[in-house]
Amino acid sequence: MRLLADLHTHTVASGHAFSTVTELALAAHTKGIELIAVTDHGPSVPQGAHPWYFWNSKVIPSLLDGVRILKGCEANPSLDTENGIDLPDELLRLLDFVSVGFHPLTGFDDRDAGRNTEVLLRVMANPYVDQITHPGNHEEFPLRMDEVVEAAVRHNVILELNDHSFAPTSARALSSQREREFARAAFDAGAPIAIGSDAHYALHVGRFEAAAAAAEEIGIPRERIVNRDASSVLTFLAEKRERPRLDVGGTWSWPSGRTGLGDSGEVPEGEV
Repeated sequence: MRLLADLHTHTVASGHAFSTVTELALAAHTKGIELIAVTDHGPSVPQGAHPWYFWNSKVIPSLLDGVRILKGCEANPSLDTENGIDLPDELLRLLDFVSVGFHPLTGFDDRDAGRNTEVLLRVMANPYVDQITHPGNHEEFPLRMDEVVEAAVRHNVILELNDHSFAPTSARALSSQREREFARAAFDAGAPIAIGSDAHYALHVGRFEAAAAAAEEIGIPRERIVNRDASSVLTFLAEKRERPRLDVGGTWSWPSGRTGLGDSGEVPEGEV
């Protein structure tokens, strides 16, 4: 299964990744990847990115080495914020792509499926949330799968099949079977599905082999994968938030205030 977009990548801003945005883009270009979402960890992850980082991500070019760059985040559910996420809606609305996922040391380490699911359902109802990352991480953060899948269908939120969860060295390696179960349930219910590399180093951008093989074993066709190519990603985002269609070869045309880019797609002078 050939996939041409990667909706889950990290830079040095995440605190435990090892490449820059430019290095991710170059690696993507080398591999023929058309689009990447830069989704650094939210501030509740130890050494995660500061909120100002996400606010100022508008200065990142939308096209690098011929690769479309979505400025995004991998935020975290939160028990301490008004919107249930560790980044406020005022910031989320400025981003091109918003992922949310559970991570260690962010307040959800007691393995309570009921509480985890309740919080995640609230997150998924947020109109700025586009994707839930590694929902099959059952060993650390159990969820009531049926309720999460139902919410994904209702709110048109992507459920990710995470390639890194299949790596023997991954902290989530024991959850690979649960990842498969989530993917199968999402497919059967008609929920959006993406396969993400979860790259923390540039050479891992576009690494989908294990998760793609799992998807094929389940019987998920390529046309059901949101990140099959750049056009399918941009179409999904345009439809999800009723945003203007973004042509793969054109310039950005977000509603005013969405990303801080002008009509030409250029970053205005004087941005911090």
